[in-house]
Amino acid sequence: MFAKRTTEIIPEEATSIWACSSESCSGWMRDNFSFKNVPTCPVCKSEMVIGEKMLPFLHNNNKKGL
Repeated sequence: MFAKRTTEIIPEEATSIWACSSESCSGWMRDNFSFKNVPTCPVCKSEMVIGEKMLPFLHNNNKKGL
């Protein structure tokens, strides 16, 4: 009755991110999706710090600094 779904493996890569510096906030964004050199957290407006996360690959044509 129900077809068994196969789980597609999505390749991940080490990705530069900006993470919120506030311990009470879990906001983060991909570095290549930010429009500022040092963004503020869109959730709580705190400073953000650069970091890295294993995330699925996404292609973004955004050129920082434009």
